This record gives sequence, structure tokens and C-alpha cells, in this order.
Amino acid sequence: MKKIFFAFLLMTGIGLVQDASAQDYKTALGVRLSSSAAIVNNSVTFKQFISEKTAIEALFSFGDPLALGAILEFHKPLSPAGLRYYYGAGGYIGFIKNTNVATGKTSTDPNFGAQGVIGLDYKFSNVPLNLSLDWKPELNIVSDINFEPAAIGFTARFTFGK
Repeated sequence: MKKIFFAFLLMTGIGLVQDASAQDYKTALGVRLSSSAAIVNNSVTFKQFISEKTAIEALFSFGDPLALGAILEFHKPLSPAGLRYYYGAGGYIGFIKNTNVATGKTSTDPNFGAQGVIGLDYKFSNVPLNLSLDWKPELNIVSDINFEPAAIGFTARFTFGK
């Protein structure tokens, strides 16, 4: 996790040395790597801004568990240009495979829950690249009540549109 954090700081530092006129983006597609075994963990991410400061992010985790999540995010600018902090909330549905040890039969159990997010988002000025570092806790509501507080993630996205 320390390596991810230092990589984000390094990339932000490189961005600060570049031209300070970072451009915003409208749409982004990339990969989110997570530090924990949350329901929505390592995933493909798609972010779409619906206004200047509001975005919807969709997360798709494949494997076990298979999960789909959506988060409504509110972005606020910071200095330098291109750096923002954001926060938001949403929900998810996940499917976990369980094997009954006695019978050997496999079943798939659905899980529904809520997730929140708070993080930093940086868009490079002359490269179509966006980096994010966030904390995304999850509260599983159905079928097993469980709270996952340790979901730190690093995201790299290709951006397009303005």
C-alpha cells in the first residue's frame, strides 16, 4: 500500500512540474486496484461527468466475487489545477461462490450493499491520463451483514472528451 501511495505522490509531483493548465475531462475508462477483499475490489472503472462537479462512476469486478457498483461523486477543485478531491456514495450487487463442504455442491449467493468514497483525483494537462487515490468503505446489507473499512484504491484511467 505504501508503494501505491508513493507512486501517486510521485505522479502528482510530476504533474506539478508540468504546465499548470491541466484540463478537465468528461469521460474516463480505466482500472482500479484495491488493497482489500471488499465485494467491489479490483475492477474496471468508468466515470462520466453529468455536470461540472458531479460524476457517476461504475465499477465492475470480475472473478470471485463478481460485482457491479455505482457511485455518485461530487468533485471540488484544489490547487494546483487538475487536482480535485471528491466524495460520494452509492451501492453494489455482488455474487459470491460458496461450496458446501459436506455435499460438495457450489452455490452463488447475492450480496447487496452500500459504499462510500472519498479521494483525490488528478488529470494531467497534456496527457489523456487521470490518476485517483481513494478510500471506499463498504457495508454489506444482504445476505451477510459485514463492514469493510480498509478498501484503499489506486485508479489509472484514460480520459476523453472535455
